[in-house]
Amino acid sequence: MARADAEQDTPATRFLRARQVAFSNHPYAYEEHGGTRVSARELNVDEHAVVKTLVMQDSERRPLLVLMHGDRKVSTRELARQLGVKAVEPCAPEVAQRHTGYLVGGTSPFGTKKPLPVCMEKTILDLPLIYINGGRRGYLVGLHPHDLLRVLSPTLVSCALPG
Repeated sequence: MARADAEQDTPATRFLRARQVAFSNHPYAYEEHGGTRVSARELNVDEHAVVKTLVMQDSERRPLLVLMHGDRKVSTRELARQLGVKAVEPCAPEVAQRHTGYLVGGTSPFGTKKPLPVCMEKTILDLPLIYINGGRRGYLVGLHPHDLLRVLSPTLVSCALPG
């Protein structure tokens, strides 16, 4: 296997290939705490089309993934209301890594260590193409947002706040 291919062989890409999801590879220069602003700049794409994967937990400490536009924040109060739980909050980085098997900054919704429920901001489906973490820092995959419906069966939510 060539080095470039090896770098793109992650649990996420293996998950996508196994489900025959077409995707493009988009490596970029990762910057600590740069977030979607940096990846969008490096790939020369709109930050709104870069989808971040957030690891959160409900009031019973049950983990869940939230897929959100890169230029938006999650209203945890609204998300909790829509899910019918008391509260939702971000997981600590070490807890997020334990649940997903991914380092923070390289978290993908695909190929997680254990299956986790996924919530997705419904307006992501309005985009023609999205860029989402491919399973390591500095690596996004481009794919059609409707493929997320097929392979993740997410709960569609409306909890975006301006970034």
